[in-house]
Amino acid sequence: MQTATPVQRKVTRPRADALRNRERIVTAAREMFVEFGPDVPLDEVARRAGVGNATVYRNFPDRDALVREVVCSVMDRTAEAAEVAVAESGDAFEALERFVHISADERVSALCPMIQTTFDQNHPDLMASRERVEQLVEELMERARAAGQLRPDVSVGDLMVVVAQLSRPPAGTGCLIGDRFVHRTLQLFLDGLRAPARSTLPGTALSMEDLRQS
Repeated sequence: MQTATPVQRKVTRPRADALRNRERIVTAAREMFVEFGPDVPLDEVARRAGVGNATVYRNFPDRDALVREVVCSVMDRTAEAAEVAVAESGDAFEALERFVHISADERVSALCPMIQTTFDQNHPDLMASRERVEQLVEELMERARAAGQLRPDVSVGDLMVVVAQLSRPPAGTGCLIGDRFVHRTLQLFLDGLRAPARSTLPGTALSMEDLRQS
């Protein structure tokens, strides 16, 4: 009597070209959302990505799905930059500075209005990406604070609100002109975070929950 051979289940993985197309769509959408805002036609996104409209809709059934993927991918890259900074063994404040400048270049804050207006802010993918970034930034700030380099009266919310304001351009073809002075202005802000503090800040330190509720 022969023993039945177990049936081998075939695992279907996306083809390499399909993954490349998806990455091209997300990259093109990010660029165009920053330049023109969330209402840019998806066929224009497809054209910039070099794919057909059907490819866009096969990967992202609606605009919300595409916007969410763009935001999460940018936040994930921001988190990766924070992880690199956390792993550094050198000057804690300089690691924080490098992270802030990199996160500004990612321009995630330019996409924040879309999070507020187009889909559920509590979507699991978005929440996971957001929590990862917040925890890593808190770790970076705590290291600098423990080293006596970061003034004690600031928190993650204080840092992120300024980065958001300085790296969020108005949607439109001329929005990128501000790139010339974003990092200069960020550095002025970062210098103001150094300990010892030169002044007493009004109010209380901002948490990320404060920002979400405002």
